[in-house]
Amino acid sequence: MGIDVMPTRSPEEMRVFTRALLRDLQALERVLADGMIESGVRRVGAEQELFLVDEAWRPAPVAVEVLEDLNDTPFTTELARFNLEANLSPRLLGGTCFTDMHQELDEYVARVSAAARRQGCEVVLTGILPTLSKSDLSLANITPRARYHALNQAMHAAGPGAFRLRIRGTDELIIQHDSVMLEACNTSAQIHLQVSAEEFAHFYNVAQAVIGPILAACVNSPLLFGRRLWAETRIALFQQSLDTRGSDLHMREMSPRVRFGGNWIRRSVVELFQEDIAAFRVLLASAVDEDPFAVLESGGVPKLQALQLFNGTVYRWNRPCYGISNGKPHLRIECRALPSGPSTIDEMANLVMWIGAVLGVAKRYPDLTGRLEFDDAKSNFLAASRLGLRSGMAWMDGETRPSDRLLLDTLLPLAREGLAPYPLADGEAERYLDVFEARVKARTTGSAWMLRSLANLKQVGSRGERLAALTSATVRQQKAQLPVAEWEAAQLHEAGGWKHNYVRVEQYMSTALTTVNQDELVEMVAYLMHVRGIRHLLIEDNEHKLVGIVSYRSILRLMSAGRTRDEVENVPVSEVMEREPVTITPETPTLEAIRLMRDRQVSALPVVKNEQLVGLVSETDFMPMAYNLLEDALGA
Repeated sequence: MGIDVMPTRSPEEMRVFTRALLRDLQALERVLADGMIESGVRRVGAEQELFLVDEAWRPAPVAVEVLEDLNDTPFTTELARFNLEANLSPRLLGGTCFTDMHQELDEYVARVSAAARRQGCEVVLTGILPTLSKSDLSLANITPRARYHALNQAMHAAGPGAFRLRIRGTDELIIQHDSVMLEACNTSAQIHLQVSAEEFAHFYNVAQAVIGPILAACVNSPLLFGRRLWAETRIALFQQSLDTRGSDLHMREMSPRVRFGGNWIRRSVVELFQEDIAAFRVLLASAVDEDPFAVLESGGVPKLQALQLFNGTVYRWNRPCYGISNGKPHLRIECRALPSGPSTIDEMANLVMWIGAVLGVAKRYPDLTGRLEFDDAKSNFLAASRLGLRSGMAWMDGETRPSDRLLLDTLLPLAREGLAPYPLADGEAERYLDVFEARVKARTTGSAWMLRSLANLKQVGSRGERLAALTSATVRQQKAQLPVAEWEAAQLHEAGGWKHNYVRVEQYMSTALTTVNQDELVEMVAYLMHVRGIRHLLIEDNEHKLVGIVSYRSILRLMSAGRTRDEVENVPVSEVMEREPVTITPETPTLEAIRLMRDRQVSALPVVKNEQLVGLVSETDFMPMAYNLLEDALGA
């Protein structure tokens, strides 16, 4: 996605690009056949994605301004204006490469933090920002570059329309969105490992085999829009947010663009590109000014521009990469499954563990595909995403073990063995593997820490305050360079005060709604109000569209109107409900909601989004604000 593309392309331009894509694939086969791919060199690299947050710990759409301040090539844009990416320097696997990479990562995060503070903001490393809300994902927050708008248009054109999510964990989330911005909820720490052409197939299969159990110890994204979902919700969110398959195609076996894969590969990297080109339409196109065969005939190295752009629109969790380094073409495996955070030392521990495990398992199991079923590797990945270290794992020859035992007893020793032949400085790998091991033994992943902190805060503050406290505590302990196994639970005071968490109604509105149909009996409505302890009840149709609201006062007026008990029992709620209630949207500022309630003399406001009922704000929701205002005033 580093290539700029035009927002729209004509059918002829798309055909021209497709021809260039096919020629690039043929040229890659020629590069492989001629033995041009660099071998005997093991480099490692990484990319760091991050969030920008404001003083309320909410997304801060200032990435463009921060990048202008930084004015340096390691830093680049992401889809949303509240995300950035930093590209770390590739390094030979040896010496103090991990320490040097860690220092570079800390330096980059510090530089972004300094630039962000000049914009009144801060940096946080986390897979999904706890304080994100759906309103943050409007196209107003898309990064103003042609390629992002082109991606949004292309995904719309390729798919069934709205982007839909349905994720079930402890809670359940069912939403739809009108743009590709759902993808912007995710940030990751991506790892690159250079391999030779001859070993690519085996190493790629190994990467697929080990990512499940490793991810189980790296999960850091349990929350989305305040809902407790998967241990690594990014996995489900990313796949569904870029899924172009229509729901009416359920009988066809179609692959999602974000995927684990369908089988082991047998021969070379070309198999993966062939499979993707056959399975997916071209989404984005650009002018290609390179004839790869002409470059080869002249003794040069082709960039394979069309293939590179296409590969950037197919999102394998372990992605094949082609590149050029010092004039030589090379191949890399990019691990995209691991989340950003919880701290840079945790991320480096994840990196060293993944690289060591790939190297160690590749050496120990040269016959891996005959001893581990591909479907088991895929199931491991999904189980880790859902449950983290509470998951069970399938391993070689039909063996099954808890994920923590597989990591501690098998994969950590193999990671140490895999790194042993490389000329690393004394203790260079052990420092980070020890951090990883301590996390597994403590069973304290980023997700476990978040959920434990959230449970401790269950009876205090508003939902917005609790999520802000999680984010603030994350930043505090990241800055202290503490691995997550040593983190303290978040405290409510870290949210920064109640004012930041009552800015918009979506931060505190009630979403667990009691509703009825307009044909329901008034007696049932009165019963529900009594049982639930509520004073307002919303009336919606079968499509969850608001058609009215009824208050406790309306019921009392009916009861005192002189009707007999039998008459009251048979009255439908449609006779007493207010048919055109005053409504607001989730993005409505709190002060505007208060003024509206006062001016219209209502004590509750239904919250509506895209004509559907999503919440309710009533006078009782403002009581915490009143308490705090009184304390501030009387305390002064």
